[in-house]
Amino acid sequence: MAKLTWKQRKKLPKSAYVFPNRAPGPGSYPIPDITHARNALARVAQHGTAYEKRKVREAVYKKFPQLKKNKQKRKKK
Repeated sequence: MAKLTWKQRKKLPKSAYVFPNRAPGPGSYPIPDITHARNALARVAQHGTAYEKRKVREAVYKKFPQLKKNKQKRKKK
């Protein structure tokens, strides 16, 4: 995953964030691509509230449905 600089974060559209009202600040969880989406899931699992966890999962799985399918495959094994 390429690390986003502050300038790159500021250039992202608000729709690239889980919480656009916080963008581009801390806790906004940018998900412009699948690697950042995976990272957002990991970070919110570590540090997020129950509300943030739910919202991040909803946003990530809506934008990248293949991640939800991968999660279901791992659970079945």
